Amino acid sequence: MKREYLLIIIVLVIIGVVFLYTFIKPQKNQNQPPLNTPTTQENPSPSPVTNSISNGASPSIPLQLPQNFTIHLFASNLGSPRVLVFSPGGTLLVSNPNGNNVYALPDKNSDGVADENKIIISNENHVHGLSFYKGYLYIADVDKVVRYNWDESTLTATLDKVLFALPKNNDHNNRTIIFNNTGKMFVSVGSTCNVCAETPQTGGSLWISDENGTAPQIFATGLRNAAFMVINPKTNEIWATEMGRDNLGDNIPPDEINIIKKGFDYGWPYCFGNKVHDNSFDPSSTHSCKDTETPIYEVPAHSAPLGLRFIDSKQFPSNWQGDLLVAYHGSWNRSIPTGYKILHLKVSGNTITSSQDFLTGFAPETTSNVPGNINNSASGRPVDLLFDSLGNLYMSDDKGGNVYIIQSIVR
Repeated sequence: MKREYLLIIIVLVIIGVVFLYTFIKPQKNQNQPPLNTPTTQENPSPSPVTNSISNGASPSIPLQLPQNFTIHLFASNLGSPRVLVFSPGGTLLVSNPNGNNVYALPDKNSDGVADENKIIISNENHVHGLSFYKGYLYIADVDKVVRYNWDESTLTATLDKVLFALPKNNDHNNRTIIFNNTGKMFVSVGSTCNVCAETPQTGGSLWISDENGTAPQIFATGLRNAAFMVINPKTNEIWATEMGRDNLGDNIPPDEINIIKKGFDYGWPYCFGNKVHDNSFDPSSTHSCKDTETPIYEVPAHSAPLGLRFIDSKQFPSNWQGDLLVAYHGSWNRSIPTGYKILHLKVSGNTITSSQDFLTGFAPETTSNVPGNINNSASGRPVDLLFDSLGNLYMSDDKGGNVYIIQSIVR
């Protein structure tokens, strides 16, 4: 009898333990964010919770990438998409200056395809540059810099204030805006002409201000059209692409990549490349090139380099980390077209040591029978590049009206 009682007691103890574990154990906090919830750092590169290959459609044009990479459509029907930026909550935004609007491209189900193209700004003047700082969305119109309040929950932007005016411009009117690691704001102000003498307050310069737009000043000069900029994460220096003047033939002057430093003169309109004097514009040599700054890299003339991004992605080879990807928008006035691709530039310190194609196929093989203008055979023109924190690369194409996602197929 005692033995039977003992067995009953043991069974009851086991049942009690199972009951306690099943019904009274601490529950997980239902409000706890997922592990991959992005931070609120400035201009962050958030990512989806998972990182499977995009469900987007394959490109309709024969784009070619290195082995182990693939490309899909992330969003389409965007007009002329240009600058890409992530919101603090992980939503991709893109500007469409020709349509004078800004789109939000949420991907809430993390399938590598935008759920919708939501217009969040539509009442500015040729809006191009986008940047986030301290939760605010900053935009660069052709004639002013504006700050917006951003609401991630509703994907809406409401006007905070106009920070400062920019000079009117009907030529190089795509303004770009970025912040460095200390909160300084930089705005590129392209020239009003192909080649002319004008003050830095009018064009051909880079401006600097604080986050509130207090007393903007000239930071650097001699920059005909530094349309895109990026901060080197190792040095906090500005690296910028620069488009040289037209009408000197197919092969000069070179386009450039420059490291922009305070007070430096980068040559335009009197000089280009490695201190080469522009005898066509200044036949009397009234201006010397001795004190102008030389580019760190010369790009083939008329390639039109735009967006550039330092590689920081586990999806890319380890020996590519810290190198540059640069989008060559492509020529419009060269007898044999050039550009229309993305290049991988090998970086060592402040030197570019080599280059190789990364993405091609926007335009057919160039021949003397293919005129080099924007309305011909090119099916797309790459513009900006941006990584998320899982290493997916996004690229805008302002001729095709698309944003693409590029990924490694090695999982």
